[in-house]
Amino acid sequence: MQQGKYRFIVGFLTAPLALYAVFVIWPFIQSIYYSFTDWTGLSPDFKMVGFDNYSRMFHDSTFWKSLEHSVLFVLLLPLVTLALALFFAFMLNVGGRRRKGSAIAGVRGSGFYKIAYFFPQVLSIAIVALLFRFIYNPDGGILNGALSAVHLDSIQPDWLGDPKLALWCIFAVLVWSQVGFFVVLFSAGMASIPKDFYEAALLDGASRVTTFFRITLPLLWDTVQSGWVYMGILSLGAEAFAAVNIMSVGPGGPAQSTTVLPLFVYQTAFRDGQAGYATTIGVALLVLTMVFAAIVMRLGRRERLEF
Repeated sequence: MQQGKYRFIVGFLTAPLALYAVFVIWPFIQSIYYSFTDWTGLSPDFKMVGFDNYSRMFHDSTFWKSLEHSVLFVLLLPLVTLALALFFAFMLNVGGRRRKGSAIAGVRGSGFYKIAYFFPQVLSIAIVALLFRFIYNPDGGILNGALSAVHLDSIQPDWLGDPKLALWCIFAVLVWSQVGFFVVLFSAGMASIPKDFYEAALLDGASRVTTFFRITLPLLWDTVQSGWVYMGILSLGAEAFAAVNIMSVGPGGPAQSTTVLPLFVYQTAFRDGQAGYATTIGVALLVLTMVFAAIVMRLGRRERLEF
């Protein structure tokens, strides 16, 4: 009986694992191999150059500037996005006025608010980036138009053209595009927490802030941790690349103020025709992603709470 069970498990997992190995693991191995070559990405001919690409990368100022921006994204984007999502979800589910027969209640119309928060998720990041590119337009954009309407014409910045503002403008767009998903996710988690916990705490004199940190957050910790890893990977991957590539001047400008590692990999491979060097930067990006995920999982490890 046991032998038959193991045969079933092996047979069930063989195809998925084979597909994963071919389409995920093998490209990683190829990238590491090509990082030791001078491959242009266009010609089938290339030669091994050893660690020359890695030496070049460590002396490349553009790489370090891109790494700085990516690290900034991976540290702040999950923090700000998840903090806002937790706040909004808690207000929607627990922050309403007390009603008859219930110590806690969500705000009225919370279902509509959840749909409104989730709306950016139905739009691709390319559409979101294009919309905000027009919003940030210094000539006729909504932001500067609003400032002009309240007679603040003297403080109409070139949002995406100012090296001090451009990266933060893109950062704000990424937060706006992702926070709604986590509002809905955390709301679903909060809805599964028994209301008796909140009612008992409130009857004992606990404030809503106390109930959040003592009840809600501990019981949602596994979900928050998974969201942290997910947001970190997004900030190092396609979301950040698409937003910077579409919205920034250059792209990556002005003065490389918005260049991130995924964009640097793309430009090096397809604009400069240096695929070997680009895969070297990609290997560095892979290492950064794995280190981030490992740190979050290690620091976030705690005893599982059940209810």
